[in-house]
Amino acid sequence: MTIKTGDVFPAIKIMASTPDGPKEVETGTLFADKKVVLFAVPGAFTPTCSAKHLPGYLNALEAFQQKGVDIIACLSVNDPFVMGAWAKEQGVEERILMLADGSAVLTRALGLELDLTARGLGVRSQRFAMVVEKGVVTHLAIEPPGGFDVSRAEQILAVL
Repeated sequence: MTIKTGDVFPAIKIMASTPDGPKEVETGTLFADKKVVLFAVPGAFTPTCSAKHLPGYLNALEAFQQKGVDIIACLSVNDPFVMGAWAKEQGVEERILMLADGSAVLTRALGLELDLTARGLGVRSQRFAMVVEKGVVTHLAIEPPGGFDVSRAEQILAVL
């Protein structure tokens, strides 16, 4: 079942890519007392993700902070080393929390997996963005296949 507005964000252990290497984080603790914007991409280094989605959030960091957002997190069904390399290539530094969901455990818990096995990509995440306030989902925007509209940074800023 897909997570929805009003649901508690699942408490899942996941890997974060940091400049010092992979670090395990627990989403229940991480999101508990914060306002978090989480956006997910089908894959690091993919065209829309690299040219538009992640850069959009990087460019809007100050605007998100002015709206009281404590953490912006990017989720992808990739391993933490791929997410770390992508973060470095995109100049993320520590400004966006890069979450690696290599086995799609969190993505499946959210009910937002996308089966791209027929295209040779395995199980991925749908493209989406959500706002989580004190552990509760207050906004969820899921893109249709191939879409890139409702999960862009500008759209999420508009609902904050």
